[in-house]
Amino acid sequence: MAISRTDDSAEALWYSRPGRAEIRPETLAPPGADEVRVRALYGAISRGTEALVLAGRVPESEFERMRAPFMAGQFPFPVKYGYATVGLVEDGTEALLGRTVFTLHPHQNLFNFPAGAAIVLPDNLPPQRAVLAANMETALNAVWDAAPGPADRIAVVGAGVVGALVGYLCGRLPGTEVTLIDINPERAELAEALGVSFASAETAKGDCDLVVHASGHGLGLGTALALAGEEATVLEMSWYGDAPVTAPLGGAFHSRRLKLVSSQVGRIAPSHRPRWTHGRRLAAALALLADARLDALLAPAISFHDLARRLPEILDAGSGILCQPIAYP
Repeated sequence: MAISRTDDSAEALWYSRPGRAEIRPETLAPPGADEVRVRALYGAISRGTEALVLAGRVPESEFERMRAPFMAGQFPFPVKYGYATVGLVEDGTEALLGRTVFTLHPHQNLFNFPAGAAIVLPDNLPPQRAVLAANMETALNAVWDAAPGPADRIAVVGAGVVGALVGYLCGRLPGTEVTLIDINPERAELAEALGVSFASAETAKGDCDLVVHASGHGLGLGTALALAGEEATVLEMSWYGDAPVTAPLGGAFHSRRLKLVSSQVGRIAPSHRPRWTHGRRLAAALALLADARLDALLAPAISFHDLARRLPEILDAGSGILCQPIAYP
């Protein structure tokens, strides 16, 4: 049974042209029979992907594959893009009324959403930390792709949000030696909070059983290949948009029989695909966030109404921001 509401006005962030975003009004229809009305509490910016969207650097070949699940518009512009919103169900399916849910919805203060795609937050998960769910889902899928084992020596090159979460998950395996590697020495504090080691590219141990690359830069890929041990796997998580990348595949790359493997969250890892759905994977990601140490990834929240103005600053490569939460009034 639905509860009738009269508040059908909403506001959403749109990427309108290169380097420019704006908040636009929307009028909502009443929720459909299988929908809920969600009032946003918190959201988050996916810095790597949304920086490419803001710059108009999504390649034409990827226009369809890079569509977020509930985005509006068309690449390159204008697009309503994003995939991390936590909100309160105010209307629609009775079983979800009053529940706090995670949704893969763009940045918007009020919206209708398929009831079957809204994931109820675990009772022990604060709504603000839950905005990391999409990043944790990506990290979980990467760990499935990488298949680390107990006691492995594992390096993660690039201590952004996804790289840090991969390191965090690998660090929970018995006996693993996990090191986050980044050019920013301040990420050592993050590594300590997550219970793993930190090193620069120059001081990191080599001969690794697994190396995960998540820096978003070609030089980082070179570091990852250099740290891999004989016949080890290098898992490439970075997406470069339309930028060409030079990988050092000469020298001993072939004689050492290294494996360079891609990972992308759009498909469930082959190891789990026969048994897992996207919904089950997202619910698992939310459950994995029930650890207060992960709050180290969150910057102070900014107001939704300041988002368009502050996006260039947030997405700037030198900002030092990990996950930028958005607070909705």
